[in-house]
Amino acid sequence: MSTLAQTRKARPADEWAAERIFRPLAQLLVDPAARLGLRPEGVVLVHTGLGLLAAWQVAHGRGFLAARLSPALLLQLKTVLDNLDGQLARATGQTSETGRYLDSEMDVLVNMALLCALLGRRKGAAATLLLSLILTVDFLWEREYRLARGEVFRAAPTLSADRPALLAALRGFYSAYFLPQERTLGGLFGRRLRAATGGDPAPEDRLAYTPRMVTTIAANLGLSTQMLALGLCLLAGRPQLYPSSLSVQAGLLAALQVWREGEVRRRKSR
Repeated sequence: MSTLAQTRKARPADEWAAERIFRPLAQLLVDPAARLGLRPEGVVLVHTGLGLLAAWQVAHGRGFLAARLSPALLLQLKTVLDNLDGQLARATGQTSETGRYLDSEMDVLVNMALLCALLGRRKGAAATLLLSLILTVDFLWEREYRLARGEVFRAAPTLSADRPALLAALRGFYSAYFLPQERTLGGLFGRRLRAATGGDPAPEDRLAYTPRMVTTIAANLGLSTQMLALGLCLLAGRPQLYPSSLSVQAGLLAALQVWREGEVRRRKSR
């Protein structure tokens, strides 16, 4: 029997909603899913379908059950399965580049559907990009944290690509959508660090620039937390609160960026 410690993705900071709610629930499904021979990519497609169904209900549902309770519960089930696919892959030695890309890109599809259901196409697309940028900051700050400490950021996949055409298509989308965000924000963070140090940063500067507190806050704006927050807003009958919160989240991350630059300057002035 697999355990949560064996199947969890090691991170320098925990996302509370994932670690306390969704991953323990997903862990209950790992062994049954493995016995059934389910593939992680299949789980991704199932939770994508649940997310799209929730978005359809948000857009077209009427009454408490169809417009509030049902999509809120579907999103939590979607999030359990979103945690399951990675845990299943690690438990069964099925981690793959295809699975990683597919999971990330299907999440974008669901996020777009949900935010467009709430805001309409144009505003929903803008809100989707803002959410992606928030999640990208989490990704980049974790990477910076690990690199500053000489740690491995991501383990290599255990499976080679068995569907090269699919992998090529997924890589293409990633290059078009995610890489520009990573390069823009990563370049910005690098320039801000060099400005704070007045030149090439020393290893101690990189440590000061990547405190665990900053990484922890960013981790707790992860996708499990986002779906839990949206579900709660739906249940409360205030779904518009969720997209409004994205600007607040972005402002918080901007303030943390300024703070960590200050930490580097304070270290240099000692």
